[in-house]
Amino acid sequence: MISIATWNINSVRLRLPLVERFLKEEAPDVLCLQEIKCQEHQFPAEALAALGYEHQAVHGQKGYHGVATVSRVPLREYARHDWQANGEARHVGVELLKNGSAVMALDNVYVPAGGDVPDREVNAKFGQKLDFLDRMINWASNISQPTMIVGDFNIAPLESDVWGHKQLLKVVSHTPLEVDTLDTFKAAHDWVDVGREFIKDPERYYSWWSYRSPDYRKNDRGRRLDHMWASPQLAKQASGHRIVEDARSWEKPSDHIPLITEFDL
Repeated sequence: MISIATWNINSVRLRLPLVERFLKEEAPDVLCLQEIKCQEHQFPAEALAALGYEHQAVHGQKGYHGVATVSRVPLREYARHDWQANGEARHVGVELLKNGSAVMALDNVYVPAGGDVPDREVNAKFGQKLDFLDRMINWASNISQPTMIVGDFNIAPLESDVWGHKQLLKVVSHTPLEVDTLDTFKAAHDWVDVGREFIKDPERYYSWWSYRSPDYRKNDRGRRLDHMWASPQLAKQASGHRIVEDARSWEKPSDHIPLITEFDL
């Protein structure tokens, strides 16, 4: 069995104690982090290696964005796609290895949030988000090995992925245009939304709560922005999926929580 986790940590250096707590308590084999907000030489590589996560692929950037995959099992970095087309560090792809051979590809992505107005004519960030997804669609159409893509997609596609479907139809992350574009990405490789295989729609399933809400549990205005999707054959080997919602209430938390999927490989 192998377990894979994803978490938008919103600054890995600021929240290193939370990452260490998570790794000690949940012990996934692989952790994919987004929004690490540091350059590669600033990444806490030694601290995570000391916990057994000595295999690392870090695509960092000064101040913003950045992704990193750390693992207890051997890995080989194979790609850093510039789906933003401007050099931003928003993707790193690795192959997980067993006896020197690839068991699966694991792509870690941080999709742009897209600004506040869902109109590319007045909001360039929204257009960049849609173009980013278009580049992901082209990539997905040519995948030739069992692959998992995880990370912060910044889109909550289902009505049960948000606290208020009607209230959020014109809010970036849940607009019909974004959902349709994500559906096109899904169809490009027949991806299986692994989380929703285990937490069935219409069951509530959130991974993000705004910092603007002082009591996130009371208001519970969440959205499912984080995802774990797998190639069809790989998805058949998924044996479990869970969320660590308590992490949202830890001291100085990220506004996202970790997701974990287990595979019988």
